Amino acid sequence: MSRIGKLPISVPTDVNVTLDGTVLTFVKGATTQTLDTLGNCGVVLEDNTLTFSTNSDQRADRAFWGTYRALAANIVTGLTTGFEKKLEINGVGYRASVEGAILKLQLGFSHDINFDIPTGIAIAVEKNVISIKGADKQQVGQVAAVIRSFRPPEPYKGKGVKYTDETILRKAGKTSKK
Repeated sequence: MSRIGKLPISVPTDVNVTLDGTVLTFVKGATTQTLDTLGNCGVVLEDNTLTFSTNSDQRADRAFWGTYRALAANIVTGLTTGFEKKLEINGVGYRASVEGAILKLQLGFSHDINFDIPTGIAIAVEKNVISIKGADKQQVGQVAAVIRSFRPPEPYKGKGVKYTDETILRKAGKTSKK
């Protein structure tokens, strides 16, 4: 029995939700997000409350039940408060700046890295911290992972791009024989 799937989702009044067959459409202002359950679970919308149910007691249907409920809850959270990831740049000469719709990164390579900021994502740079904000949880996490992959932190000095809440396991360097 899914503990997540049992919980109802209360939809705020400023978010408009419509149910068309198996497709849920969430609208707030100019932002629209859709969730297609593909008939893998039952959805009921009444009085600004979304309730999910299983189609059968099979293992796959129970898994879809909790998954689609979590995806719908993430869409509602994204439209109301949004999601944010923060990356920290450590290293001598490592810098980041936003110029228009391009994130310029200087990470110790011979050339700068120009990362095109996707639509729906807002990136801000303050000193050595990159803030990534957006309404889609998956997209925010993916953009953060791509930026981190340009120069992952190394274990000896901790240089590179890391999440602010990430801890780097440090290794001891070589010791000299005396």
